[in-house]
Amino acid sequence: MNVGIIGGSDGLGKTLIYYFRDEFEVYITARDHKKGRAVADELGVNYIESNAGLANISDILIISVPIQHTCDVIREVAPFIKSGSVMIDVTSVKEGPAKTMSEVLPDSVEYIPTHPVFGPRTTELDNQVIVLTADKKGKWYDKVYKYLESKNMRIIETSAEKHDFMMSIVQVLTHFSFISTASAIEKLKVDISETEDYESPIYNLMIDMIARIVSQNPYLTYNIQAMNKNGPKIRNTFADAVLELRDVINNGDSEEFMDIAIRATKHMGDIKNALGRSDKAIGALNYEYGMLYDSIGQEVGLMHIYSGKIHVGILESLDDKTAVLKDGNKTKKLRIANIRILLPEELYKWKIENSNTKTAFISCVFPKNVHVETIEKTVLKLDNIIDIKLTDEYTGPQIDDKFISLTFEVTALTKEDIENVKDLFTGFGGVIR
Repeated sequence: MNVGIIGGSDGLGKTLIYYFRDEFEVYITARDHKKGRAVADELGVNYIESNAGLANISDILIISVPIQHTCDVIREVAPFIKSGSVMIDVTSVKEGPAKTMSEVLPDSVEYIPTHPVFGPRTTELDNQVIVLTADKKGKWYDKVYKYLESKNMRIIETSAEKHDFMMSIVQVLTHFSFISTASAIEKLKVDISETEDYESPIYNLMIDMIARIVSQNPYLTYNIQAMNKNGPKIRNTFADAVLELRDVINNGDSEEFMDIAIRATKHMGDIKNALGRSDKAIGALNYEYGMLYDSIGQEVGLMHIYSGKIHVGILESLDDKTAVLKDGNKTKKLRIANIRILLPEELYKWKIENSNTKTAFISCVFPKNVHVETIEKTVLKLDNIIDIKLTDEYTGPQIDDKFISLTFEVTALTKEDIENVKDLFTGFGGVIR
């Protein structure tokens, strides 16, 4: 099956390649052909210069272009789209694309206006939200739904109109308020790094969330604001609320302030759950830092949460933002915010998969009543031992009648680990041959 992605060289379009390339034949287009070819070569997919050509060969055609260009691209490729195929767009505003698809696509082509509610930094589909806003369901709809379900995604089915209203709260209001807060901090000429000396865990989380939104592509953020038709009402209501609260406080009206705060709190719904989730977030941050702190001077594995790359070495030092890792003669500084410490079993698995393991045959003379299974189980409890198996038993003339020579094949991560096995054998009363 051919999956075509119009706009596959950047952002979410590029991220989708990682999810599809192992299961489908993926083709992409891009505005910048040089960049598009480079991305296609890097990720092992196909590049086509023409959007129309891509539409003509794709069983699933995904439109992943900036919001303001989505409807134009839909109109551009509609005359060339493959009969019996399905078109899916992945923009965060749905009314415009849904209306355009219904108007310009032939009856032989199904369409599913879709919003993956996650960004290009997301590395796993598991438990991510995706919204489907199809106004009619054909043969493709069930296939797409089951595919998303197999990835353990949280699927929401609704209308384009309901989606856009909900996103006016989830995106338009929150982005507007966060950017307004960041803008106020900038206008006050506050040094954010200095405030960290005074920060509470909640302030820290809030600043991180604000920074995450502000750092997004400003053109995307603007178009999320500008192209959602609910935007003006949402922004005006927010501005009215800010001015009302400002005036109440400036006028010293404590009763009105408390009334506003209580009404707002009640409307927030399940406060206990909100407190629980935020406590978990704070606890997770503190727990992760505690694990790192307790590992100073020890070997650790640190995985970059976006690239998936794993760094292994001795954790030399730690401060509020940086972990210093020494790997042989190399020293690496890693931002704590971008890494996750591997659990011991994860680090062990990584070592097995990425190290040149050592195998040795060890012959040892034991009393005849030795219990081989006990020896093997004990050896496997040693650090960095991958496998052990008995390969030979010998009772020839060189061996006393009360003894037996056993040869084991031992696989371990290093030569030192092999030597540890020999030490264990002698501890069992054996004599290495």
